[in-house]
Amino acid sequence: MISQADIHGARILIVDDQEVNLRLLEHLLESGGYTSLTSTADAHAVAALHQRHQYDLIILDLVMPAMSGYAVMEALRPLEREGYLPVLVITADPGARLAALEAGARDFISTPFDALEVLTRIRNLLEVRLLHRAARHHGARLENLASQRTAELRRFRGAMDAASDAIFLVDVFSMALVDVNDGACRLLGFAREELLALAPGVLLPAPPLPLSGSPDAPAQLALEAGECELQRRDLSLVPVELKWYWHAQASDDGGAGGGPLLIAVARDISERRQVQERLKHLAHYDSLTGLPNRGLFYQTLAQAVELAQEKSWRIVVLFIALDRFKSINDTLGAALGDELLRQFSNRLVACVRLRDTVGRLGNDEFALILTMSRNQQDAVAVANQVRDTLRAPFDLRGHAATLTASIGIAMYPDDAQDPETLIKYANTAMGGAKQAGRDGYRFFTAGMNVQVLARLDLELALRHALEHEQFILHYQPKVDLRTGRISGVEALLRWRRPGYGLVAPAEFVPVLEDTGLIGRVGAWVIQAACRQIAQWRDEGVGPVRVAVNVSSRQFAEGDLEAEVTRALARYLVPAELLELELTETALMSNAERTIVVLGKLKKIGVKVAIDDFGTGYSSLAYLQRFPIDKLKIDIAFVRNITSSPNDAAIALAIISMAHSLKLSVVAEGVESRPQLEYLRRNRCDEIQGFYFSRALPALELGQIIVAGAGLPPGHDPAAQPAQTLLIVDQDVNVLSSLHRLFRPDGYQILTASTPAEGFELLALHRVHVIVCDQRMPGLSGTEFLSKVKELYPETIRIILSGYTGLEAVLDSINRGAIYRFYTKPWDDTELRDNIRLAFQHYWMVNQPGVGRSQLR
Repeated sequence: MISQADIHGARILIVDDQEVNLRLLEHLLESGGYTSLTSTADAHAVAALHQRHQYDLIILDLVMPAMSGYAVMEALRPLEREGYLPVLVITADPGARLAALEAGARDFISTPFDALEVLTRIRNLLEVRLLHRAARHHGARLENLASQRTAELRRFRGAMDAASDAIFLVDVFSMALVDVNDGACRLLGFAREELLALAPGVLLPAPPLPLSGSPDAPAQLALEAGECELQRRDLSLVPVELKWYWHAQASDDGGAGGGPLLIAVARDISERRQVQERLKHLAHYDSLTGLPNRGLFYQTLAQAVELAQEKSWRIVVLFIALDRFKSINDTLGAALGDELLRQFSNRLVACVRLRDTVGRLGNDEFALILTMSRNQQDAVAVANQVRDTLRAPFDLRGHAATLTASIGIAMYPDDAQDPETLIKYANTAMGGAKQAGRDGYRFFTAGMNVQVLARLDLELALRHALEHEQFILHYQPKVDLRTGRISGVEALLRWRRPGYGLVAPAEFVPVLEDTGLIGRVGAWVIQAACRQIAQWRDEGVGPVRVAVNVSSRQFAEGDLEAEVTRALARYLVPAELLELELTETALMSNAERTIVVLGKLKKIGVKVAIDDFGTGYSSLAYLQRFPIDKLKIDIAFVRNITSSPNDAAIALAIISMAHSLKLSVVAEGVESRPQLEYLRRNRCDEIQGFYFSRALPALELGQIIVAGAGLPPGHDPAAQPAQTLLIVDQDVNVLSSLHRLFRPDGYQILTASTPAEGFELLALHRVHVIVCDQRMPGLSGTEFLSKVKELYPETIRIILSGYTGLEAVLDSINRGAIYRFYTKPWDDTELRDNIRLAFQHYWMVNQPGVGRSQLR
């Protein structure tokens, strides 16, 4: 509304060339309450004044000499953009009134002036002018507001469409879609027009509307969020996180606006779901093989046990450990080791039924859960099937690898009734299978659990033993076969365990290896051996060379050179009195490093021997590069050296090879005089074993060294009779008769009633001719003589028997094992002549030219 003050304050310009009219109008308007008056007689200045002051009303004389009112209005027209000239013309000519209005004037007043008419017309024109101006300003403001709202809507639309989330605007009252963004179109695969034509209930789940009907609801409120699935245009489902927002629209003046809106924001969580599934899979499945890991395997077993309790079923757990996997992994590398595990897991899955479970519990450890009947043979069948799957070689990128497995079996409810104990018992049984020689299976027994507990007790006791100095050394002498005197000793570890007495190393050394204590114990042994060398020296026993066993782990992981150097320096022991014995496996584990380490030990004067030679694996190329001094023949080849051609051949080959490499040879485990004489005859350098002495405490050993104990001398070949005859027959009467028959011929006659006695006599004496019965206990005559041929090929071998089974005899003759075959009963004269010819044949073959002189 236009007020009185607005009208009286309006800016008015009076234009007239006559001064009296100007003063009259000024007086009239001032008396009417108008306060902002300007007057001019210069028509040319009107346009400039109006441009400067923007008058609300110009009272213009139409007839002026310098410039007419029409010209003034024409000058004012460019200043009014909307073409509205706020001009009130003054004219006395009635005909000019219409022309003035057509020229743009709003109204006119006539002269002479009527005061009331003048004031009325001025007031009316000012009201119109002010209303027009207000309307124009209001329109401009509305236009500006509309532009702002348009820009805001454009920005809002751009922001909505740029959002990756899908946004849905829902009118609460009509429950219709008001708008959606491009994200919603992309998410669901619809065009915008297609989405807006659909009801929200078709696209979205029912929204929570706790405040929709409340007039006091806040203008904006975030409602609960949740996960759901929306259906796309192609009817597929997409998982989303859906959050609802309540929005009450407001008007410009703060009053009630449009209806309230529900804004649904849907975020695609497909990738999140995939990541969650991936993390869940990683948490429960082995990343290498895809099998259930330890955690999931335990859960599955627990569920299987619960079900078995209800159904009275039997659950079988197989714990499978691959044998020698570490060796293959170290040799071929971790990548091919992983490939081997993948291939094995695939074969393992193929072995079982769909309802059974396969899991990977550790590096090379797998397990099976089988649900089956009460017959344990089903478990045996699966175990054998697993073993059979390993028979075929694994192709590892051109490398063929074969494996075996050790399998432990535990059963519910027979062995245990909870998953943890079942797996523990199956693991225990697997350990029993490994100890039994690998590539097999074992069922859990109560005795196995006792063994495991005993093993744990043994480990604790060994740690305690090291800390409380319960270990001691015994010493087994070595004897030089040339002199018969003690040439050195081997230090052997013993454990004086409280409550158990003296424990042999075979019972605890493997545990020291497994637990890693062998390194500390090995260092202690070197220190103790050097201390004993110094003690013997100080007590007058003399310089005694002591050999110390070094374990593979101690050699690979410890600083052997430093340990030896410290011990020698601490007790001022000459380095040549210390000898280190290492196995082939220890030396070959890292051959180049071995050469370096042994070279340093050799430089300081320490002797080095290869222990148990022939039982491991050695490269002869490396053997000649190793700075070693001795080879020790393992007891496995010495035990039957007088009766086993194979063992004898290996032992003799070792002796020959060692001497060719300028190495000395020690045979360990010599327990009989025949073994000793056989080794002496074949140029073995030293022996050790129970035949001479068991391992003794340091004090006792020092006493026998001081006493000068040694071996009896060997047979003097020059003092032995020229011709020796060995007769082997289980019938003592036959032995007696043959002894009487041949005694006049001057032979040294040896008799044996069994092949075993015959082997011993052959080792003790140089025999030339052997007469043997065919039918004897243990070995037949032909079998005995076949072995003799390999052990003593120079002997002349004769069968004398009443047994007429000629097939075996003829076969032996054809193979050269038998020289002649004679039957019982015999003709004395003929048999004596035949034996004489046999001796003659011996000398002719072995020492030509000697035979006749020996027979005279």
